[in-house]
Amino acid sequence: MDRLLVSAPHKSSGKTTVSIGLCAALAAAGTRVQPFKKGPDYIDPMWLARAAGRACLNLDPYLMDDDALVRCFRQGLHGAELALVEGNKGLHDGMALDGSNSNAALARRLALPVLLVVDARGMTRGVAPLLLGFQAFERDIRIGGVILNRVGGSRHEGKLRAAIECYTDIPVLGAVAEDARLVMDERHLGLVTCPELGDARERVQEMGRIVGGQVDLPAVRAAAASAGAGFEPLQPAVRVTADLRIGIARDRAFSFYYPDDLAALEAAGAELVPFDTLRDTRLPDVDGLFIGGGFPETCMAQLEANVAMRTAVREAIEDGLPAYAECGGLMYLARTIQWQGRSARMAGVIPGDAVMRSRPVGRGYVHLRETAAMPWPGGGAGRPVQGHEFHHSSLENLPAGLVFGWQVERGHGIDGRNDGLALHNLVASYAHLRSGAGSHWAARYVAFVRDRRARRASRAIDEAFALE
Repeated sequence: MDRLLVSAPHKSSGKTTVSIGLCAALAAAGTRVQPFKKGPDYIDPMWLARAAGRACLNLDPYLMDDDALVRCFRQGLHGAELALVEGNKGLHDGMALDGSNSNAALARRLALPVLLVVDARGMTRGVAPLLLGFQAFERDIRIGGVILNRVGGSRHEGKLRAAIECYTDIPVLGAVAEDARLVMDERHLGLVTCPELGDARERVQEMGRIVGGQVDLPAVRAAAASAGAGFEPLQPAVRVTADLRIGIARDRAFSFYYPDDLAALEAAGAELVPFDTLRDTRLPDVDGLFIGGGFPETCMAQLEANVAMRTAVREAIEDGLPAYAECGGLMYLARTIQWQGRSARMAGVIPGDAVMRSRPVGRGYVHLRETAAMPWPGGGAGRPVQGHEFHHSSLENLPAGLVFGWQVERGHGIDGRNDGLALHNLVASYAHLRSGAGSHWAARYVAFVRDRRARRASRAIDEAFALE
């Protein structure tokens, strides 16, 4: 399988733009590209998926053990010709001092040649010692080529190429000029998501044309082919016949879902039924709900205006419908969202208010420990759970006496000590879990939904007999 890692000396070098452009250009040329993203991220994978026409999977050496990481990589390869992994931060950056969860470590484990994206602004001859340092730091990491990014013109490009060719043996595979059309809109949590932009498809196609016109695509293919044999694709699992239905919020407000988590829900026997919190006026006929993360604060006026859906969600959960909500979903289930001097009413299941802050409240990986209040089967008090969080909101004005499914050992969660508010048959958290990273939350949640449905059916039978 041809494969490569797109990385950079440091973050904000433009590797996401280059990765999206490469995926779009290669796909337009007829190559079946499978995109991956290193680390916890929802937004970049949306754009990579749009560019490649295939769901982007996340590879996370911090959360995933080696077997899970390799399995996820091989599962994504089915039906693809080339795997493109976009790194996060810089090539040698990571949580561990020894680099064991860095981008370079991922390149080593999956035998990925590295395509290094260098932000060339303000640089000429100095690009050579930079590249030589990256070659020398960990010599088993092979730099398969460099793409010069944000180049100031043909004269600037010529100086950069001359220095690289004179002092290094790294091939220059392209030079992408500074171009306003490649600038992607950002806000407090990163890039604006695809579902929020009506022209996302056109933007991706244009990025493919621009990057593809300034990068030697055959040379990129050759660099990927130099990875050699290994990592055969895994065949897709046999599809399980669904025996229950889980409604999943999928719209401009809620779009943060990992494809392998959704697949794990389906593998556990769930049919996923999408609903729109902005436009639909009632819930579909389902046995449980999953409301993932997103940007409800940017849609809070529309969410408030849809009184019918807010009411339907509140009444269903208060009536005992199982529900799981992560981050943005938690905010939607609160009484209000407060942001930029405005307040909007939400579903009102959670007796608290989501208040947006100017700086992150919780950011990074979280370590949790399960409590006896966690209602999902298959766990147990004291069980460790890992995930990640990234939120600018805090949940304020909560009453005393609430119970939580997790104690926070690393991170912030809801109040710095607890996360996973357990109320009715709801679990709502700021933490995002990965089923493939050891939490197995998808199978546990489906088992919980199945159990609660069986209990409701049993009660209905008992009540029917009592009326006779």
